[in-house]
Amino acid sequence: MTDTMYAGIATSTGDGRAGGRVQTDDGLLDLSLAIPKEMGGPGGATNPEQLFAAGWSACFHSALKAVAAKEKTTLTSSAVVAEIGVQRTPEGGFGLSATLRVELPDIEQAAADRLVEAAHAMCPYSNATRGNIPVAFEVKAA
Repeated sequence: MTDTMYAGIATSTGDGRAGGRVQTDDGLLDLSLAIPKEMGGPGGATNPEQLFAAGWSACFHSALKAVAAKEKTTLTSSAVVAEIGVQRTPEGGFGLSATLRVELPDIEQAAADRLVEAAHAMCPYSNATRGNIPVAFEVKAA
């Protein structure tokens, strides 16, 4: 890998996802954590999967906008929804899956599919997860 352009730094304290906290080194993000009710926890606070979904959706959306700009395609009302699922593994651990729902109402389906494919090749989250977790795309165009 080449030189690091930027490093996001966060620290988890307390009981991690089970009632702990997560804070970035600059203090801009400071959140309580809780296990979701769907996983037997109390809910009422964010969880690592929501943070991962937020990061991936924002990063992928930026990659999509960059690819569109390079191709001189205007995206005026695009959106990316990331859904991160948690599943049990046969070994007794846990795994993740992802579905990215990309909304591109301003362009034709073939162009939308091409932009999403190019964004998937550019996005750091996509590159980090490629081959590691199942990723599905739902692309909705004009």
